[in-house]
Amino acid sequence: MTNFLVLTVISDDKPGVVETLAKTIGEHGGNWLECRMSHLAGKFAGILRVSVEVEKLEELSQSLLDLHSHGLKVIVETAQTRVAATEAPKAINFNLVGNDRAGIVRELSQALASRNINVDELNTDYSSMPWSGEPMFTASGLLQIPIDTDMDELQEQLDTISDELAVDITLEESES
Repeated sequence: MTNFLVLTVISDDKPGVVETLAKTIGEHGGNWLECRMSHLAGKFAGILRVSVEVEKLEELSQSLLDLHSHGLKVIVETAQTRVAATEAPKAINFNLVGNDRAGIVRELSQALASRNINVDELNTDYSSMPWSGEPMFTASGLLQIPIDTDMDELQEQLDTISDELAVDITLEESES
């Protein structure tokens, strides 16, 4: 029987971090399935999903935790199997862009959580606006919206947040 692990990894950003992870996973019969990894402020940060046979689960988990001796902090969680819902949520992409200011992610996430909307993916970036040099914040991602959500009310709430924070928020149906 195959189990799935979700790993969170952080270390100083240096060559060989991914290789060390891949080697450890491979040596214990694990299979690297999917990941998101990034360089942030001199650190390497990543999340990944691994499959492993149940009889090798504990050994792999312990070996991953032991990577602290190589400067990697690894959190290992056994993935839970989702119970199939009777009605699948709608997948909606969102994009947000505007002047950077504190509270953008908080306001957006509160609006979504209040409507039982799950943030499936979230990517944010901070840069400068090309025409003015002002700080610019962008966010994009994938939302799982319950089938019974009133999309007009959600859009009104997002429009209010857009006005308050001086950002543009757009929603569009996902093709996946």
